[in-house]
Amino acid sequence: MSDEQQTAGPDHEPPPGASTTATWNGLEYVATAGWTVLRKHDKPTAELFSTSYVAPSGDLTRPVTFVFNGGPGAASAYLHIGAVGPHRVEFAADGTMPAPPPRLVHNDESWLAFTDLVFIDPIGTGFSRVIDPKTAADKTAGDAHDPHEYFSTARDLAAMCEFIGRWLSDHGRWGSPVFIAGESYGGYRAGRLTRLLQESGVILNGAILISPALEPAHLSTVFGWGDYEIVPWIDVFPTMAAAAAHHGRSRVFEPGTPVEQVQRAAEEFATGDYASFLARGIAMAPEERERVIARFADFTGLDPAFVARAEGRVRVSQFARELLRDEQRVVGYYDASVTASDPFPDRDLYAGADPTLTAIGPVYLTAVNRLLRTEIGLETDREYKLLNTEVTLAWKNDEAFHYVQATQGAADDFRTGMSLNPHLRAFITHGRYDLITPYYLSDRIRNLMRLDPQVAGRLTVRHFDGGHMFYAWQQSRRDFTAAIAAFVADATTS
Repeated sequence: MSDEQQTAGPDHEPPPGASTTATWNGLEYVATAGWTVLRKHDKPTAELFSTSYVAPSGDLTRPVTFVFNGGPGAASAYLHIGAVGPHRVEFAADGTMPAPPPRLVHNDESWLAFTDLVFIDPIGTGFSRVIDPKTAADKTAGDAHDPHEYFSTARDLAAMCEFIGRWLSDHGRWGSPVFIAGESYGGYRAGRLTRLLQESGVILNGAILISPALEPAHLSTVFGWGDYEIVPWIDVFPTMAAAAAHHGRSRVFEPGTPVEQVQRAAEEFATGDYASFLARGIAMAPEERERVIARFADFTGLDPAFVARAEGRVRVSQFARELLRDEQRVVGYYDASVTASDPFPDRDLYAGADPTLTAIGPVYLTAVNRLLRTEIGLETDREYKLLNTEVTLAWKNDEAFHYVQATQGAADDFRTGMSLNPHLRAFITHGRYDLITPYYLSDRIRNLMRLDPQVAGRLTVRHFDGGHMFYAWQQSRRDFTAAIAAFVADATTS
């Protein structure tokens, strides 16, 4: 039987975990890796894997932060060994891929300095698996086993709530300040959990949304299915302009212009002339259309004829290929400051892999396996699934009541959670060169939230140099950790 289909009776026991004691900058902690059995109708349904780092002081005033990534289908390794845990995989100072083999090094910027940490691998990622019932008699009547049960919006959120409540109970930590931190789709999770956790009885001190996909429906068109959309093209444009300036291809800004200045000008154009262009189509006078297309091309460093053929809707995949095409190089989708050689420069469409996700996957995978299996001592035959495309492809919106209903956004739940708890603080952050979840999506949504001054004063929005995993940049990681340390301190003293 494969590790995907572990049999389960009513009293299912998960595989044995592992634990070790270590020190980080003089702080003693216990690292524990293992599984928690999730249940439905009192029957075991899944084994959720997590790794925790806890200072064994018994001090309930010490915060605990639950950390997860996104995808959906991504394990927590990116944040775990990229920025937050006591060990990290070593990248170059500018976030570029290191020479093999990957090195696992001490992380001076670990959040362990100010909070205990629990890294969660959602079902289907990492070592987390759905449990297959042993016999038909073990199944609840009318509730047939679904191997993809957890690969859905609401069920996933329910599992996160179940695990966090269980962990607090198992470790006697209901008296501790509680934080959540999620990246990408994990940022979407964190936005919605800001409400759902509190409604389930877990009071939050803070929510940290990292490169969040706050409104997933606004992300789908930039890859080419959005001839009739407006806002996704607006959201990604400032990032394209920043990337062009970074690579010296902007025809609007001189080299060395601060990226903040580039972004402000690009945002003004995107929400002004460009938004009108997108909304009006051929109703706009030809000379006005030509002016907007020329300005778009100057901001992005692209050929005006190419922009005109694209009708001013340049997909991320096209931009990544075209910006440095004369050098036979492509820029990364997840970090457009990073470049790689184009393996097929003669082909019309880019046929290579993204250098800022696919290329770095083995780096994270090698390092997290070393951490769990060697440093912590976990023994398992399971494969650690860093990015599980089965989860991504099977993912469904189980909250929809009609086939045209898009996935519910996170902004409303986030706003509700902020209003439920007058002490809750939130932190939203992006990398400036991330083309996948562009920073301006969150900025624009924040500007539309109609937050009253009291709530707005508890929300911090700050962006850093780098891409989707901006913490791969040395200076950004240091600045990010310092900002979160101050954020946690404020959220536990006010």
